[in-house]
Amino acid sequence: MALHFLVESSTDTRVGDLVSLTGAEAKHAAVVRRLRVGEAVTVGDGAGVWLEGTAEEVSPTRVDVRVSERTEQAALRPRVVLVQALAKGDRDELAVQAACELGVDEIVPWQAARSVSRWEGPKAVKGRERWATIVREAAKQAHRAWLPEVAAPVTTKQLARRAASDRVLLLDPTAPAKLSEIVPDGRDLVLVVGPEGGISDEELRLLTDAGAERVLLGDTVLRTSTAGPAAIAVLSVALGRW
Repeated sequence: MALHFLVESSTDTRVGDLVSLTGAEAKHAAVVRRLRVGEAVTVGDGAGVWLEGTAEEVSPTRVDVRVSERTEQAALRPRVVLVQALAKGDRDELAVQAACELGVDEIVPWQAARSVSRWEGPKAVKGRERWATIVREAAKQAHRAWLPEVAAPVTTKQLARRAASDRVLLLDPTAPAKLSEIVPDGRDLVLVVGPEGGISDEELRLLTDAGAERVLLGDTVLRTSTAGPAAIAVLSVALGRW
């Protein structure tokens, strides 16, 4: 399979044009991926434009690709959103990486009551940037035409307001209904994953009162790093994506 890279924008690029990778992307292509002149590559802008071409010049500072084919992929609807509670260590980052590879459309950091990790002030900006970097690299690895958005961190009250327009699904090991039994109704599907300590009773009450649904993923209790990606796989089947 051809190597895949991202550029900031390719809206006006046509067949026959040259697309140039610069900066960190060029260095990654030439030094890390060891791209060579004449190799087939794909290039995307993360917003649906998909270009196929051949590398004509390769250096650590600039990689030129001659475009041989251009397609545009529409964004999938309804969208699958992962609300991932902040977790200790790198467990939330592992969830973000896998969720992107599996096709999530948006990722929302959640400052849950039982989150050990706290994003406050400059740390919130740095954390969101870190997640965005993970998403970008995972999207390239997975050859995704659309780059998932990493939203600003939300509180539980802010998350509850989302239930007014979206279908919010709370992963809860005590829920009476199975996630696999959910029938999509056209609304965006928002999966909410708690931290290692789980979603608190107060959070469950607040979110369910706002219209969120408690759903069971399986008979076992998964870690916060695996619950979201597993649920995305289930919904991908229900939506006909897989």
